[in-house]
Amino acid sequence: MEKTAIAYKEKMKEMSVFSLLCSCLYPESRKNIMGDFEEELDIKPLNKRASGQAFEVILKPPSPVSDVAHCISSPPKRDISLEDIQKKLEAAEDRRRSQEAQILRILAEKREHERDVLLKAMEENSNFSRMAEEKLQMKMDQIEENRQAYLAALMERLQERERHAQVVRRNKELREELLP
Repeated sequence: MEKTAIAYKEKMKEMSVFSLLCSCLYPESRKNIMGDFEEELDIKPLNKRASGQAFEVILKPPSPVSDVAHCISSPPKRDISLEDIQKKLEAAEDRRRSQEAQILRILAEKREHERDVLLKAMEENSNFSRMAEEKLQMKMDQIEENRQAYLAALMERLQERERHAQVVRRNKELREELLP
């Protein structure tokens, strides 16, 4: 338990919330700050829990004989001139214009893509319609040719029958003339 408390104390030296806070406020190194507060940090181990170890971190109050005075002051503020403000406003306006131009460019690209897709779809539809019309026309022409051929064959058979009937009639007439 004592080893764990020592290890935890070492870990607190490395990564103290207070030292992190101080390192944000002061540009000094963290080691110097942690060295100043090392005497003021006390870690007391509590009863062991099922989930692990529990510690209580106690910051000791500064002693009256302490020679190191710890005062926290805010970092010095930089004077901002009217020119700096105008430059920042112009930079913000430029960023805004740039973002608007980029958004407009993206929208134009999307519109162009949509137009291209629509034109391609219309072209494919037109091609499909033209091909279907050509196929239908070819089919209709083929049907018409077949019909004409069928009718021509039918007329040829009828004419053949008619000729045969005339031959038979003539033969019958000749027979009737020769037999009586």
